[in-house]
Amino acid sequence: MTLDDLCLFALDTSRPYGERVGKALGIALCAHQEREFEDGEHKARPLENVRGKDVYVIQSLYGEPGMSANDKLVRLLFFIGALKDASAARVTAVCPYLAYARKDRRSKSRDPVSSRYVAQLFEALGTDRVLTLDVHNLAAYQNAFRIPAEHLEASGLFVAWFAARLQDEAVVVVSPDVGGVKRAEAFRQALARALGRPVTAAFMEKSRSEGVVSGAAVVGDVGGRTAIIIDDLISTGTTLARAAAACKALGANRVYAAASHGVFVGAAGQVLADPALDKVLVTDTILPFRLPPALLDSRVEVLASAPLFAEAIRRLHSGGSLVELLAGA
Repeated sequence: MTLDDLCLFALDTSRPYGERVGKALGIALCAHQEREFEDGEHKARPLENVRGKDVYVIQSLYGEPGMSANDKLVRLLFFIGALKDASAARVTAVCPYLAYARKDRRSKSRDPVSSRYVAQLFEALGTDRVLTLDVHNLAAYQNAFRIPAEHLEASGLFVAWFAARLQDEAVVVVSPDVGGVKRAEAFRQALARALGRPVTAAFMEKSRSEGVVSGAAVVGDVGGRTAIIIDDLISTGTTLARAAAACKALGANRVYAAASHGVFVGAAGQVLADPALDKVLVTDTILPFRLPPALLDSRVEVLASAPLFAEAIRRLHSGGSLVELLAGA
């Protein structure tokens, strides 16, 4: 199977990201039209023949000024429906950031399980496959869908960044809560292999209720080490700030943080300016438009994830292995 059979679309709000994916694949984005109506309704349609084609649609589902996550989700769903009606052989929704993935269980009585409802919407429109990066809870994500739900990991990007910069100092990987221990442990093992020396682990206690985070105990030795706090996303930054302060208080030499998605809402800009943090790494699944430019120049670095998605699309299209892709990342 050649790339001639592949059609790559990116909806307007994700077009720059889609162009980077297309460049890595060596193909141009397919043409489409999005039209706004006076009453707030809209339509989107492909302008190229997709009959019998393997189609990938890129739309990162985060809210931004003038376009909520809900708006983006509906536009993506309607466009997928149009592609299926136009006889596309297979349609894969490529969502670098997947909205509602955090709401994957009932934490209070009569809570919604929004991640499952989103999965049902994709399935109802005939989506054949979903591809995303580092969801909050991998098991819940995979169980929510009855169609193939593919999952990429940014850990390889972070490992490469740290392996090129860390010298001979002792390193500890810190999970900011017990729920992230598996993610942190996988990263710790990969970093240890890349550095060719042992890397230790630690985690923090954490509880959250009504948006208030508490708990400050650290389990593990961080004193005299370079601490790397690993998480799936940064929202307000309070969890990260709490972990960084605790590591510094216990004698960590330097504190880095790495999270796949930089949501950066509320007072995140002020939190990330805390001198306890030396550097924060995120990927480009969400544009850091909410952060002051000065932070992006000095404190926050954005790593490119488009090449990773491009290679995943290439392998899905040709029948290659995503397991091998992630193992070699």
